[in-house]
Amino acid sequence: MSIFETIIIAIVEGLTEFLPVSSTGHMILAQAFLGVKSDEFVKAFTVIIQFGAILSVLVLYWKRFLQSWDFYWKLLVAFIPAAIIGFFAGDFVDSLLENVWVVAVMLIIGGIFMLFVDKWFTHPEEGEPKMSYSKAFGIGLAQCIAMIPGVSRSMATIVGGMAQGFSRKTAAEFSFFLAVPTMAAASGYKLLKLLMEDSSRQLLMDNINLLIIGNVVAFIVAVLAIKFFIGFLTRYGFKAFGYYRIVAGAAIIVLMLCGYQLEVV
Repeated sequence: MSIFETIIIAIVEGLTEFLPVSSTGHMILAQAFLGVKSDEFVKAFTVIIQFGAILSVLVLYWKRFLQSWDFYWKLLVAFIPAAIIGFFAGDFVDSLLENVWVVAVMLIIGGIFMLFVDKWFTHPEEGEPKMSYSKAFGIGLAQCIAMIPGVSRSMATIVGGMAQGFSRKTAAEFSFFLAVPTMAAASGYKLLKLLMEDSSRQLLMDNINLLIIGNVVAFIVAVLAIKFFIGFLTRYGFKAFGYYRIVAGAAIIVLMLCGYQLEVV
């Protein structure tokens, strides 16, 4: 993988990880346009650069992470449902992830859903409820839906928060916070498996420069994406993202019907 391809894929990761547009779907599109093959290093690369995206949340909201232990306990409660399902149904989830048709269809279905989200759920800016353990758990249950590739973890958790009475901004910020343990656990587990294999560990060491570049780019882009998303979502809602998802899902389907052999990066 070239430096140019490294930067483009890292930009896609940083842009889409926290937006409700499915980072998986966009990785597929980026791979198709760049002609990148899903070899062992590329798959490892897309996992490792997620740490750059995670760091962006910690940097932007570092004060929130120093609030109290109660904050961490609520994140833990919200994280538990996905951790349990991931542990017992990890192989099934991985099998879905290999199916590009599932990603494309869920992009479109999720896009249609998002066209109506703002009408279905109220989003008060004042007088909204406080984050309780039960509400955190409810958002955690919503996050489990995102195990279906193409759904978008961000979309599932934000809508899960709005369904319980939180404003779009509050729901989005909690989604970012919840991404830290969720992504760190998933990416950390995959990275650990790679490091336990001599061939994979050597492959990572041979391409350490690309991994560093990828994480730096993903971090910078994710910081900008989060700042943009909070302002845009608060002001305009989900509809634009809904239309965008439909177009992205349709693009994947068209490419496959035209004979492109698309793979999940």
